[in-house]
Amino acid sequence: MDERQLTERVQGLEQIKSKALQLADEGQDAFEVRDFISDAKKALAFAVPDKEAMAKAVDASKRFKTMTFQDAPETL
Repeated sequence: MDERQLTERVQGLEQIKSKALQLADEGQDAFEVRDFISDAKKALAFAVPDKEAMAKAVDASKRFKTMTFQDAPETL
């Protein structure tokens, strides 16, 4: 991730934080605040993707899938 993308990501996270604190101060339910944070982080991930992190996650997923299905004993 280059410096510009990192800056955009940090700014986005700061905006999410301030909005979440505002919602909490307004008396929103903790679950609603948590849902807002989760949804906003997903939107940020699409707006400012981290291709390195995605590649690592895909690799880990492939290794887990291979390990799980090849090492599992057969059930009758």
